[in-house]
Amino acid sequence: MKKVAIQGVSGAFHEIAAREFFQGEEIDILPCTTFKELFQSLADDDSLLGIVAIENTIAGSLLQNHNLLRESGCMIIGEHKLRIEHNLAVLPGQKIEDIDEVYSHPIALMQCEDFLDGHRHIKAIESEDTALSAKDIADNKLTRRGAICSALAAEKYGLEIIAKGIETNKRNFTRFLIIAEPKLAEELTNGVELNKSSLVFTLPHEEGSLAKVLSILSFYHVNLTKIQSLPIIGEEWKYQFYINLTFNDYTRYRQSLEAIIPLTKDFQILGEYKEAPTPVA
Repeated sequence: MKKVAIQGVSGAFHEIAAREFFQGEEIDILPCTTFKELFQSLADDDSLLGIVAIENTIAGSLLQNHNLLRESGCMIIGEHKLRIEHNLAVLPGQKIEDIDEVYSHPIALMQCEDFLDGHRHIKAIESEDTALSAKDIADNKLTRRGAICSALAAEKYGLEIIAKGIETNKRNFTRFLIIAEPKLAEELTNGVELNKSSLVFTLPHEEGSLAKVLSILSFYHVNLTKIQSLPIIGEEWKYQFYINLTFNDYTRYRQSLEAIIPLTKDFQILGEYKEAPTPVA
């Protein structure tokens, strides 16, 4: 049985993504309070897999996780794109007019802004986690309080959903990365049809350095799907570039890497894996 570390308690969107990615397999979920704790768990147990959110179509990139991944030495073995649906969950028997407060992660609250604006009698309060907000209500039998959470969290903690699909933008997706220590990652990607990769590198602080890299990738018909720059702590005005590539020809893709490596510094392949489809909204 695969054991998968997630950020958050049981019922979090990380668990939903993990179960969908490993659909048809029995997996054991290891909840972690923070992403740092998750990466530490993988360092302590090289048989463990992890799943981490890396970007959301509304909130943008989770910048902390880019650096945590690079520093950990873990490798990406796959990705999963999850349609995020938020729900208002309460102890059974209550109506929406009974609710005075709603708790959830600040990003979830932001994503449900229109719903909250339409129910001004409900005070929105930030919490650590969507599923943890639901768990707190159930554990402490808190009436007049709601949680914005997943349907799985509501089910797990015996809450009733009184407003379903309350996110403002229905095209709300989060991309998750499935990660593992290098040896396990190699085993799990053996035989997989690879068509995507994630890289990180720095560039000399000189004119045209990034343009040269992009030109080479274009020449080899490698598609740049994302580029994210992050400052290098302690080195003013210097940046690391995190990029995602997709490709149809693995040989030409590897040739493109050989061509750009001499132009870069601190080059690192974070993982080669199969691109995930975006689910229907």
